Amino acid sequence: MYTDQELIIRPIIEQDMERLWELIYKDEQPEWKKWDAPYYPHRAIPYEQFIQAKQDWIGDKSMWVIEVSGVVRGIISYYWEHEPSKWIEIGIVLHEGQSWGKGIGTRALKLWIAHLFQTMPLVRVGFTTWSGNERMIRVGEKLGMQLEARIRKVRYYEGHYYDSIRMGLLREEWEALNNE
Repeated sequence: MYTDQELIIRPIIEQDMERLWELIYKDEQPEWKKWDAPYYPHRAIPYEQFIQAKQDWIGDKSMWVIEVSGVVRGIISYYWEHEPSKWIEIGIVLHEGQSWGKGIGTRALKLWIAHLFQTMPLVRVGFTTWSGNERMIRVGEKLGMQLEARIRKVRYYEGHYYDSIRMGLLREEWEALNNE
């Protein structure tokens, strides 16, 4: 568990499951999906179906909850792009609009990146987003990430093409920025 004032990132526990279902799978067209890879389909699922997969969520090292003032507001995660070369990509979703634009995502990702660099032999941490998600790009910039790739017009959403954006941060850059 890592904290920054009222913000906590921590592993998922059984008591989080109903809240996670409400945030992620209860609604067919949730507001957050307009920003999180909206060009991929999303579908609601019944709670009874979601809870059957709880063993995949509880205690998963690659996906934690973001809790603000005691309430789960989203998830933070990583996945291996290529594990043998220690290439990891991170992700974040704050599922409720009232959590956006308050610095919560930047603070949560800062804690997550610190955790990953402290617990894994990584050289780089990065993420991929789309050019329509300007808030996520700004978060990367605030964290000291560099624009590493812009693949032009490969994401099609609501009649428009967008770029795929890849941002990254090297361990030595992180350490210099955070005086570790």
